Amino acid sequence: MPRLAVTELTLSHFRSHRMARLSLDGRPVAIYGANGAGKTNILEAVSLLSPGRGLRMAAADEIARRPEHLGWKVRAVVESLHQVHELETGAEPGAARVVRIDGKSATQVALGRITRVIWLIPAMDRLWIEAAEGRRRFLDRVVLSFEPGHAEAVLTYEKLMRQRNRLLKDQVSDAGWYDALESQMADAGAQIQANRHAALDRIGAAQADAETAFPAADLSLIAQDEADWVDADSLRQALGDGRRRDLAAGRTLVGPHRSDLGAVYAEKGVAARQCSTGEQKALLVSLILANARALRDDFGAPPLLLLDEVSAHLDADRRAALYDELIAVGAQAWLTGTGAELFQTLAGRAQFVEVSEEAGESRIHMRDGG
Repeated sequence: MPRLAVTELTLSHFRSHRMARLSLDGRPVAIYGANGAGKTNILEAVSLLSPGRGLRMAAADEIARRPEHLGWKVRAVVESLHQVHELETGAEPGAARVVRIDGKSATQVALGRITRVIWLIPAMDRLWIEAAEGRRRFLDRVVLSFEPGHAEAVLTYEKLMRQRNRLLKDQVSDAGWYDALESQMADAGAQIQANRHAALDRIGAAQADAETAFPAADLSLIAQDEADWVDADSLRQALGDGRRRDLAAGRTLVGPHRSDLGAVYAEKGVAARQCSTGEQKALLVSLILANARALRDDFGAPPLLLLDEVSAHLDADRRAALYDELIAVGAQAWLTGTGAELFQTLAGRAQFVEVSEEAGESRIHMRDGG
C-alpha cells in the first residue's frame, strides 16, 4: 500500500539539537519529555520538509542553534508513493534557506510534490476566537496540502498588493499605474479563492464520509469586504471601483486577503467561536483528521501529521479515539506530550522517543513501546 513516511531524520545545529538522528519504520512517533526539552523542535524540522516557513513560521536565521550561530540543516529520507527520496533543507549564517532533493537544488514548492505535511499546534487552539488573519493562514495551509502551487498564487497576489498599497499611500491617482497591477491581482486572487473553495469541498466530503468520534464542522468562506466578486473579471471591476475608497484608507480593502473562514459545530448549529474550549479543540482535531483522509484519497497516501501537545483539552477516552483514528487513517503521525503515559494506548502501534535536556542541548533516546 502506498505510504508517505520519514524513515531517517537528521538534525544539525537545529534549535536545541546540536546533532540528532532518528531511524523510523513508518509507524506513528510518540515523542515525550519535559517542557523545553526540544520535542516541538523535532516537529518543526519535519514541517520544513514541505513548502513554507514551517509550523513556527520562523525566518531562516531564527532556527540555528545558539550560541554557536552556525548553519543549520535538516536531512530526511522519505518514502513517498513507492519512491524513496533524500530531502535536505537548511541555511548558512546570514543566508536564505535552501532546498535539495536527491542531491539537486530545488524550490520549496517542489517539496510539495513529494511530501504533504499538516499540523496542529497549541497556538492554533485560539483559532476560532482570534482575528481573521489566523484563520486565513490556517485555511491556506489546508489548501497548500492539496495544491502546492497555491503558495505561488498567494505570494504573487501579496507582492502585487504591496505595490498597489504603495501607490495608494503615496496618493497616486493616475489610472494607468493601477490597471496593470489590478489585472494581475485579479487573476491571482481569483485562483486563490477557487483553490480555497475546492479545499473546503474536499474537507466537507471527507467529514461526511467518516465514522469519527470528533464533531463535524460546517465550513464556509466569508467575505469581509463590501464588494460582490466571484471571479477574476468581477474582482478586477471591484478593485477599479474601490480606488477612491482605497486611496482614503491607504490600503486595498477588497480581495481574498479580506476573506475569513467560518465554522459551525454541525450537530449543535453553534458557531465555533461560541463553543467551549474543549469543543473548539475537538473541532480542530476533526478538521485535521478530515484533511488527512481527503489527502489520502487525493495524493495517494495519507500526509505526515504533526500533533504538538494534542492531548490538551482531550480526556483519556478522546485521546484513545484519536489514536485509533490515526492508525485507521494510516498516517505517520508525530505526537508530543510531557509523559509516555499519555500514549499508553499506542503501545505496540507506535515508536516512542524520549527527549531530555542535558548540558544545554537536547538528547534523543529511542524507547521500546514507551
